[in-house]
Amino acid sequence: MSLGARTTSALRLPPEDRTRSPHTGWTREHWAALADHLLLCARPHASPGHALLTFPGPPGGYGTAVDGLEGFARTFMAAAFRLAGDDGRDPLGLADWYAAGLAAGTDPRSPERWVRPDEHGQAKVEAAALALGLHLTRRWIWDRLTGEVQANVVDYLGTVVGKRYPPINWVWFQTVVEQFLRSVGGPYDAADVERNLDLHETFVRDDGWYADGAERAFDHYSGWALHLYPILWLEMAGDDPLAVARAAAYRARLDRYLLDAVRLVGADGSPLLQGRSLIYRFAAASPLWAGALSGTTAVSPGRLRRAASGIARHFVDHGAPDERGILTLGWHREWRPMAQSYSGPGSPYWASKGLLGLALPADHAVWAATEEPLPVERADTLATIAAPGWLVAGTRADGVVRVINHGTDHAIPRSLATDAPLYARLGYSTATSSLLSGPGAEDPLDQSVVLLDAGGHASHRTGFETLALRVVGTGDDAAGVGASRARVHWAGADPAAPDHGSGRAGTARLGAWLTTVSVVRGPWEVRLVRVDAAPDADVAVGRLRVGGWPVPATAPDGLVSSVLPVELPGEAGFDLAGLDEAADATPLAARTTTPWVATGSPADLGRWYAALVFLAGPGTDPTPPSATIRGPRGAETLDVAWPGAATSVDLSFAVS
Repeated sequence: MSLGARTTSALRLPPEDRTRSPHTGWTREHWAALADHLLLCARPHASPGHALLTFPGPPGGYGTAVDGLEGFARTFMAAAFRLAGDDGRDPLGLADWYAAGLAAGTDPRSPERWVRPDEHGQAKVEAAALALGLHLTRRWIWDRLTGEVQANVVDYLGTVVGKRYPPINWVWFQTVVEQFLRSVGGPYDAADVERNLDLHETFVRDDGWYADGAERAFDHYSGWALHLYPILWLEMAGDDPLAVARAAAYRARLDRYLLDAVRLVGADGSPLLQGRSLIYRFAAASPLWAGALSGTTAVSPGRLRRAASGIARHFVDHGAPDERGILTLGWHREWRPMAQSYSGPGSPYWASKGLLGLALPADHAVWAATEEPLPVERADTLATIAAPGWLVAGTRADGVVRVINHGTDHAIPRSLATDAPLYARLGYSTATSSLLSGPGAEDPLDQSVVLLDAGGHASHRTGFETLALRVVGTGDDAAGVGASRARVHWAGADPAAPDHGSGRAGTARLGAWLTTVSVVRGPWEVRLVRVDAAPDADVAVGRLRVGGWPVPATAPDGLVSSVLPVELPGEAGFDLAGLDEAADATPLAARTTTPWVATGSPADLGRWYAALVFLAGPGTDPTPPSATIRGPRGAETLDVAWPGAATSVDLSFAVS
């Protein structure tokens, strides 16, 4: 039988083990079955020499040559993890299959030869996957390649040496390639590696988090790139002085980051739907496996595996991979609007990073331990994450984790770009998706506070200033407080410009100052808004609108979203309310509804407006809090009476 003959489209998983894995039922055998299924179902889409894996669908933004390279390189990572964790045991013939592809892809005379890193920037990314795979499978692939093929591989990878990379997570792609090249006697420039390691330090933020560059770009890349690659590189570099000097810092940051990472997984296994490249799906599990690889003690092995297995099972249970065994451009099932302009049909296979746990042998502690519950499964959670400026509120009753965002916009302070739906909204969760297609994506509606211009177009807040992020009170009286101030603007950006996840620049029209304060406890947020005049405004102050959580129009899981106006003593409030319904606007449902409240006339200046914003599933107490404001203007105090608790917040910090 040929190596390409063993294909199947039905994912067959072993029986659940509810003794070792009481929360997910998954063991290492389930992960292995998923990996093998993905690898076998990829083979029918390979070129004759196996170098190019081109999955069905329209070409990506970089063309079919890049698509085919991505398909090979990213599945090769999964194959490498399988071989490494099983010490070369290879019933699927992975080593021979991928060795053939390496030979054809790096042969400059082959009709299947790969686009090189010095020919296209995306090949710099894929070269790192090739280098990691070759390092992990050295005994079973590299050492068995002919001298000619080894030389071709070195020539191909060697085109990265001396090149400049974008100052974001990409610096690690060059570093791991050159580390592998050095190990096989290939070209290597210590200056490249030292420069990249120094650049990595500029990404360091509070509490173990990394920003993906100079902007306030906080998302899954902090985990599946900026924590993952340092740990893998330490293993590659061994006793290299550069690695020895940095190992403790890299591991300590990962330890601290993992405390937040497990908080951000819902009880149903869903990661947070926030940030770009979400088509990589269970790549979100990779920093958890990196923690196991590094020997973390910050999070127990049983909780690491419960979080990772929950993430993978979430996608498998919701149709990814699909009935063909393919990871499509989407979240659960295929939904192409989720892809960025750099995404192609092979791009989703960066999910292979989430299979890193398979590189750990079956007797590793992370596989031997009994699963332990996630934070949201143990109790309601309330925390701040300083770097991205997030308040985290998880509710045990429905397993939903919510993030209230007062620090992330994938921009720099005072930027006048449009709001990126996956970065600049006020809220993200494990159960909802921002409106990513249609009018609500360009004109902020969900989880937004906006002023409307004369044409009814919503303002943007990117470039805002974070004012507060803290927990007040203790025990049952604890609540989270976050606040930010924005110079609202309307940016005439080109909607057809390349989408790399962030907002788009344009000729901005300036509006008023808008301050938003969030006081959060459980499923409820008391949202306060204040509008202040700006003498140089181009747009007059218009109506004020507060949008809530977007949820499926028919939510089979009973998810409920609402926005309720709060009447403050002696003040006019929100006198309009509605429920906006959008078609095909998120990957979660055919139709999505978003509640909102608004003023019927232009907003008053210098005073607070208040609304209650709610998101919850079945079992959560729907009793709303009551809120009032007392004291003179400019020195007000907010009083909130929650069911069984009370919070008071001095608002003077939020008054300019």
